[in-house]
Amino acid sequence: MRRYVLTGTPGAGKTSILRGLGELGYEVVDEAATSVIARAQSLGEDRPWTRESLIDEVIALQHQRQVRANGEIQVFDRSPVCTHALTSYLGWPVSRMLAAELERIAADAVYERQVFFVRNLGFVEPTAARRISFEESLDFEKIHEASYRAFGYELIDIPARDVADRVAAVSAGIARFGRS
Repeated sequence: MRRYVLTGTPGAGKTSILRGLGELGYEVVDEAATSVIARAQSLGEDRPWTRESLIDEVIALQHQRQVRANGEIQVFDRSPVCTHALTSYLGWPVSRMLAAELERIAADAVYERQVFFVRNLGFVEPTAARRISFEESLDFEKIHEASYRAFGYELIDIPARDVADRVAAVSAGIARFGRS
């Protein structure tokens, strides 16, 4: 079983790429943070990302989704390393749960070392769960890169292009890395 991560700044087009990969037959796993935020907002909490307990909720859902996935090739929209980047971006300490999950994914080599880093599109489209400016997203993008490198991952750039080209680039990368 091979597990790949698709990451990048908010609004870079990861979800569209993930949907395209799903259409090609890859098992795709949605981003946990968006689900956690949407659930909290549906319960009346406007800005759940302002409380530190959000991090552990995201980690719990990421872990649950990772364990449930069972395809031979899986593509994840984000990973616990992204949650580490979010923690850093927000200036919060790394929780015990996040630290334990980072240790687990390293010790068990849960994800492939090659991570597909989706580059920003030059703008950010706001949503209920995504309220970050483009300028803020560029800072967040740098923190994501630093987090993945600090944990020893190799970043594979997926440049800003149309969705079909990006899907093809990720699929070709998965095929190439699977042979090495």
